[in-house]
Amino acid sequence: MEKSVIDKRDLSGTFRDRLKILLQRSGLNQSAFAAAVGIDRSALSQLLSGASTRLPRAETLINIAAEHKVSLDWVLGLSQDEGITGDLRESLEIAEAEGGFGDTMLARWHAEAVGTKIRYVPSGIPDLLRTEAVILYESEAMPQRRATQISEARYRVDYNRRPETDMEVCMPRQTLELFAKGEGVWRTLPEQVRAEQIIHMARLLDDLYPTFRLFLFDGRRRYSAPYTIFGPYRAALYMGGMYLVLSSTGSLQRLTRHFDGLIRDAEVNAHEAADFVRSLRLG
Repeated sequence: MEKSVIDKRDLSGTFRDRLKILLQRSGLNQSAFAAAVGIDRSALSQLLSGASTRLPRAETLINIAAEHKVSLDWVLGLSQDEGITGDLRESLEIAEAEGGFGDTMLARWHAEAVGTKIRYVPSGIPDLLRTEAVILYESEAMPQRRATQISEARYRVDYNRRPETDMEVCMPRQTLELFAKGEGVWRTLPEQVRAEQIIHMARLLDDLYPTFRLFLFDGRRRYSAPYTIFGPYRAALYMGGMYLVLSSTGSLQRLTRHFDGLIRDAEVNAHEAADFVRSLRLG
């Protein structure tokens, strides 16, 4: 089976590989390395073992990057450039995902970015393109989040109908192919629901173009964790239930270059996206 969108397991795996590199470079034993970044040896052992997909706290990530003079983007696998930005510590925060979308930080960030370009790499099917049936299915493990996700999808559709909106979305085409076939997390989703989702998605892509533009790259050739860049203001890296928020100019520029690279490598361009979706074959 082809690999679809990168999830938090891939993100934590990349982080673990980078952590091992830093440990080897440092020449320290695990106890000394852990103490230098403000954690105990057992916590470091867990991070190195791969037993959990959880990333450390934002403070620990900052300490690791600062102590070893590398960029946080490199530590997380978002960049091959190890260079550290001087304002890293002041530009990073971690934010918990909230309920009641209209009052959440995501709604505020979208409102703040009106009139600027929003760049978005989703963790699955883009939120605003999902039908209510798919939202209910995907949020089965978090029923308390269903109403929020439904209101979020509606908000984003309305947001992208504004003439001043400019949003680009880039994701692996394999995500949509696996959805259509009913594979991966959609294995038990009924075929009729998948068919309705495909029709709904294609219609919205036609309706919202060109203010909303979807690009599809080959997930076997390019990698990306899910994130959103809200104009020149901030970027939010989705980590499952929380966001790692970057606001320094250097970090935003590097993420923007990463996103633009995904666009350049896209196999399906925005004006072709709706037809590509219609061509998907159900499994």
